Amino acid sequence: MTSIFAVTDNQDILDLKPRLTAEDAGVRRIALIDLADLEEPDGLVWLVDRLGSDTSEEVRVEAARLLEAWEDEAVVQALCEALTDPSPAVQSAAAQSLSLLKTEAAGRVILPWAVHADVAVRIAAFRALRELRFADAAPAAVAALNDANASVRREAVGVLGWLKQLNALPALARLASDDPNTDVRRAATGALGLASSAEVLPALRQALQDDAWQVREEAATTLGKVGHIDAGPALVEALSDDYWQVRLRATRSLGRLHFAPALDALIDTLGHRISNLRKEAALALGELNDRGAVAALQAVQDDGDPEVRKAVRIALSQLQ
Repeated sequence: MTSIFAVTDNQDILDLKPRLTAEDAGVRRIALIDLADLEEPDGLVWLVDRLGSDTSEEVRVEAARLLEAWEDEAVVQALCEALTDPSPAVQSAAAQSLSLLKTEAAGRVILPWAVHADVAVRIAAFRALRELRFADAAPAAVAALNDANASVRREAVGVLGWLKQLNALPALARLASDDPNTDVRRAATGALGLASSAEVLPALRQALQDDAWQVREEAATTLGKVGHIDAGPALVEALSDDYWQVRLRATRSLGRLHFAPALDALIDTLGHRISNLRKEAALALGELNDRGAVAALQAVQDDGDPEVRKAVRIALSQLQ
């Protein structure tokens, strides 16, 4: 463990040598922290070496964690290799550090790992690539939409959503409608909001009928983001959903769309037993800019929930 010190003449690093090479793993781990605090490039060599070869899991975990702030290509490669470490804790620490990288150069190193044979490695690679918004990752992400593993598909959807890949809309629409995994359908439904395109409306309307309420909730939200008035009738229908979470998102989206035909349904929602829904209904009525809502809003000015009363005041001010 000592030959690596030949690469440096930095006295601060050399002074740490006794602890960095100690028998006790706990001593070595603390010494690594002190080494990282020096923020000396020569110290990277030791951190990378310990990540790949220390016999102690806790030391390797610490090395992976400490390397999160370094964009050096050798560091990124070492973190990628640590994704295959026998220890799940080391894998997790390496994946977390990779997700915090910011440079395009890091993306080029990570990208080949997106097709690794190990599922966990592919997941971590796509998660890191998503945070980097690395445009060259788009083809790999599109291919991964057909991955056998649902978590990989979900992370690939995330990459495409962040990159706003319009050419991926048909594939995302297919996943939103047909993927057997609820989390994948939900992610794909959300990603359809990457463009204000009417072509996604059929898939979003179908998602609004999904068996899983989480997918319906995401569809109601995304329809508001897409911003097409043609989504209005489906959102009004969603105000009768069995789950209040879906109703809430539909209410919010109807306000965003300024969908005037929703007036009566939103007024009815002012009387819902759940205060969050009453609040959203009041805000949506204000956004409709229809004075037909004034009397109904005035009737609930003394609602028992202060947040609802505040929303009513806001709505009435908009309708003056």
